[in-house]
Amino acid sequence: MAETGINPTAAALLGLLHEGPMTGGQLMGQAERRLGPFWSMTRSQVYRELPALAEMGYVRLGKPGPRSSQPYAITASGKRAFSRWLTDSPGRDAIRNPIALRVAFGEQHSEGQMGTLIAGANEYHTAALASARDQAKEAKKDGDNYGASALEFAVAYHKAALTWLKTAPGA
Repeated sequence: MAETGINPTAAALLGLLHEGPMTGGQLMGQAERRLGPFWSMTRSQVYRELPALAEMGYVRLGKPGPRSSQPYAITASGKRAFSRWLTDSPGRDAIRNPIALRVAFGEQHSEGQMGTLIAGANEYHTAALASARDQAKEAKKDGDNYGASALEFAVAYHKAALTWLKTAPGA
């Protein structure tokens, strides 16, 4: 956790709330759309962080809407906390690749299992690469150079994964 007392998921929510008040579901949708290609966030993380951010005074609750949806808005102290978080050291990357983990235990796979695993990973990364490329292109077209740059990271990641998959045993 950063010196600001907020973790990256909470910071991502504060960053998204700069666009205006949103419900948890709307935040999840924005996170998937804007951050999904390079940062994973689960619904449970979003709904766990929002009350904690409210308790810290970084967000405030709005009036309940349809189906008891609760909009959240960033506060001035939330904006300051987010600005401080941006200046904190990002720390080290945490690499958690479920395919690489399974390949590491390849000797325990049954016959044909590795080939199925690699084929599925190839399919996933090929589709994800195409999607990230499209999103980066759209971001550039919209003049969002920072968003486009982050999406180019996702493009490079999926290219690297596809290159690695060609060398994995059972490929």
